[in-house]
Amino acid sequence: MRDFAVVEQTTEVPVSQVHAWLMRKEILLVDVRETNEFEVEHINGAVLLPLSRFDADAFPALPGTRIVMHCAVGKRSEAARKMLAKAGHADVLNMTGGLTAWKAAGYETEVE
Repeated sequence: MRDFAVVEQTTEVPVSQVHAWLMRKEILLVDVRETNEFEVEHINGAVLLPLSRFDADAFPALPGTRIVMHCAVGKRSEAARKMLAKAGHADVLNMTGGLTAWKAAGYETEVE
């Protein structure tokens, strides 16, 4: 007899997958770093919603849209992802390693 354990759906996604989705315009990439961080360097196509002013209840419902959160290393974006999930938003993921992992993988950023 097999033991059918329930496996929790992962909420982390590697930068390689985020890059592929972003190139195909299949996601909304949300940067939760602060404005001054974003102005120095950011991922082209990311939308800025700083965690310090983040309001999960005011986040628009986007049926059928995969949302990927990111920050510098993944801690703030995971907090924002949890807030969105608690507010009832589905299909919200966290980019593993944040902008640091993005750059380590060799992907481009926009530098102001």
